[in-house]
Amino acid sequence: MAYSPAMDSLPTPPDLSAPLDRHRGRVLPEWIDYNGHMNVAFYLYAFDQATETFSREIGCDAAYVRGKRGMVFTLETHLTYDRELKLGDPFRIATQILDWDAKRVHFFHSMYHADAGFLASTNDQIMLNVGFESRRSEAWPDDIRARLEAMATVHGKLPWPEKAGRRVTLKRQSAA
Repeated sequence: MAYSPAMDSLPTPPDLSAPLDRHRGRVLPEWIDYNGHMNVAFYLYAFDQATETFSREIGCDAAYVRGKRGMVFTLETHLTYDRELKLGDPFRIATQILDWDAKRVHFFHSMYHADAGFLASTNDQIMLNVGFESRRSEAWPDDIRARLEAMATVHGKLPWPEKAGRRVTLKRQSAA
């Protein structure tokens, strides 16, 4: 079923730019650790805020919970760190839908220094739709499914991110 604004309670159609590039932030003083750069915990916090931006776009934000339509839970997350951010650095986070099904969505966040443009960090996530009363996995409501489908169709034309789907491992160098 194709997306139609009449299907959905949100006032605007989904943002079909690919990737979704709406989240902006700045490294705050309380995010700096004794190494003089953004602490690991705050990368995850920034990605969580970008997930909220994404969730609003698909219709699964706080209003979704307040309306007792459902909730979304993160099932899995993986972070990579590519280049450090320091106090006051501006950043932007772009989000790409990689896959989705009746109850889940797999998406990938890329955090860039907003001025210099370098990749600072990535976050690979799987999110699950959960029934408000049952607190068990449930299918996406039709309006959200339509928004996901519309966005995923556009995002599907993007190349697969190099760091998506990685596992934690040590690369062993062969002995010479």
